[in-house]
Amino acid sequence: MNTLKRAVLKIGSNSLSLAEGGINETVIDQLAWVIAELRKQGTDCILVTSGAVAAGMAKMKLKERPKDIVGKQATAAVGQGILIERYSYYFEKYSMSCAQVLLSRIDLVEAEHYRNAKNTLEKLLNFGVVPIINENDTVVFEELCFGDNDRLSALVAGMVNADLLVLLTDVDGLFTANPVHHPDAVLITKVENVAEVKGLADSTGSEIGTGGMVTKLKAAEMATRFGTPTFLMNAARIAQIKDIAEGSYPLGTYFPPLKHKLNGKKRWMAYAALSMGTVIIDAGAEKALLHDGKSLLASGVTGIEGFWERKDLIKIVNNRGEEIARGIVEFSSEETEKVKGRHSEEIRRLIPGIKAEELVHRDNLTITQEY
Repeated sequence: MNTLKRAVLKIGSNSLSLAEGGINETVIDQLAWVIAELRKQGTDCILVTSGAVAAGMAKMKLKERPKDIVGKQATAAVGQGILIERYSYYFEKYSMSCAQVLLSRIDLVEAEHYRNAKNTLEKLLNFGVVPIINENDTVVFEELCFGDNDRLSALVAGMVNADLLVLLTDVDGLFTANPVHHPDAVLITKVENVAEVKGLADSTGSEIGTGGMVTKLKAAEMATRFGTPTFLMNAARIAQIKDIAEGSYPLGTYFPPLKHKLNGKKRWMAYAALSMGTVIIDAGAEKALLHDGKSLLASGVTGIEGFWERKDLIKIVNNRGEEIARGIVEFSSEETEKVKGRHSEEIRRLIPGIKAEELVHRDNLTITQEY
């Protein structure tokens, strides 16, 4: 990590909030300082922040986080301006400019929107401005919410090809058990395979935030698939992020990148794009996809769920209902229903003029089961 060119830092509501309510400006000051230090070393930084709802709660003197989506949106609308104003103040203290970037899932699920978001972030970095990203939860529909900023930070890391993702939280890292309830729990300092430790995560979030350890492990899994090393650490040690850039590891949990990383298009298909439907495949087609590196043919499809058009993204599940892949489909759902279980010569007869021979071509398919 000595050649760290680009880093994404994510901080959650718990770490930003004071016990009595409101935003902890000491933490914002520390974040601004460490980003300034990283920039001196030649590292571009993007910050993904929670805290808009928490800031809004303090302003409106709410004791409990709103449970309904509209209540959360209204509270976030109050808090967004407060939050970015505080960030701007402390970034200016260290001679930096920052920009608020509000992203909703719709900005990432559609390929053109995804490219536009990426281009905006790249341009801000080229201008020497630090993008400060939060979910645009003041207007987004509930079904298009990320629900937490952990996964958003991983998607951003993949989008900008970051060399490091740091997830700042209110614990020291991943433990063998919840340290609040198990004092003898041991910190796990390195995780090679996220799937092997998912059972250790405590999915219970806090009263202020929306994420738990489950979402942080999901973010780490995503980022490491993108080729981005990920570090989970306590926000009380923000200054030590500088040590990671210099090649040493502070207290925390390190997730090294996977050797076989997803490229940009397949990152989008696996984690950002919305699936419009599902095809169910037989055991032979499952083997062809997972072990033989083949495209998905209509002959291996046994059933479909949902409605889609040509070039939409769909899920591919086996006969046990397990998702194994996602891909861009060459046939509409109506056409797929007609040709499922059939071979090429029959398909050309059933759908005159169709050019595609594969339901999902290998180049437009990404395996999801293995990870």
